[in-house]
Amino acid sequence: MSELDPYDYRLPQEQIAQHPLNERVDARLLVVDRRKQSWETMHIRDLPDLLSQRDMLVLNDTRVVPARLVGYRKRTGGKWSGLFLEFDSNGFWRILGKTRGRIEAGESVVLLDPQQQPAAELVLVKRLDDGGWLVRPSATSTPWGLLDRIGRVPLPPYIRGGEMEANDCERYQTVYAEKPGAVAAPTAGLHFTESLLESLADIGVQRHHVTLHVGEGTFRPIQVQRLQDHNMHSEWGELTDPVAGAINEHRRNGGRLVAVGTTSVRVLESAAIAAADRDGGLAAWHGQTSLFIRPPYSFQVTDAVLTNFHLPKSTLMVLVCTFAGHELIQQAYRYAVSERFRFYSYGDAMLIV
Repeated sequence: MSELDPYDYRLPQEQIAQHPLNERVDARLLVVDRRKQSWETMHIRDLPDLLSQRDMLVLNDTRVVPARLVGYRKRTGGKWSGLFLEFDSNGFWRILGKTRGRIEAGESVVLLDPQQQPAAELVLVKRLDDGGWLVRPSATSTPWGLLDRIGRVPLPPYIRGGEMEANDCERYQTVYAEKPGAVAAPTAGLHFTESLLESLADIGVQRHHVTLHVGEGTFRPIQVQRLQDHNMHSEWGELTDPVAGAINEHRRNGGRLVAVGTTSVRVLESAAIAAADRDGGLAAWHGQTSLFIRPPYSFQVTDAVLTNFHLPKSTLMVLVCTFAGHELIQQAYRYAVSERFRFYSYGDAMLIV
């Protein structure tokens, strides 16, 4: 038996949400209580009844960039598609690319804008060990400026085969997104509206932001039999000094830290590990994290998690099972499937307390 088998479950294809709800706050919310080993169905709009002034929300303020690229090989005319991942100070991009046949270093790809017009070229410089490419764009504009002109919303393949529609530009983005760099949305945050955040502030719920630029690791399944053998792709994150100070004071006063999304969890726990030798709690932290939260991990600062439903046998499924207990999560997921909850990025959510 593989170590992954306990993180598997069956989901009817029709329960994978293909579109967001008209109103973000109408998503159902499965409230899972670790102490009582119980769950009940509510809605995102009920969060003001579930949280109080003892709670602090920690949200990921990364901004999804239009990272999906479409074009053709200049030499052969063959179709090409890709995903922008990151860029460096020398003007090179790191991307994933897909085309028929074997493409070689030195070739160029013509990128098409959303109107299917040629807009820029990429020169393939070097194939990387992870299967990606180091490329140099022909355009001299900033990466964000070029992507805004030619890129598409990088929807995961289980949503309409990755094909965007007009309203995805708004809906596959949190209302508080600020710092560009993610190639996938921190999906738990998609449920919040400005009005809901104001209602929570009115009852004394504090709100602070961290940053984790969600990378290609989100799309990569665990392909090993033992969890300890999984190679977690690193992602850039940041916890600023003012936020670290606010969290420390909140916890000293007996407050509860509610992480919105597994990405926020990974920033908080990465910062806690980095500050493990300190007596004063969290400190400012930034850098790459490849933290894979799996049993028997002991959470340092995360008290509750608001999260979407995750793919079976994924690192995120392992994380929530580690936080809440494998059996409780499996029971809650079976209930959610039986009650026809909507799953994954545009789906419903779970609050684990």
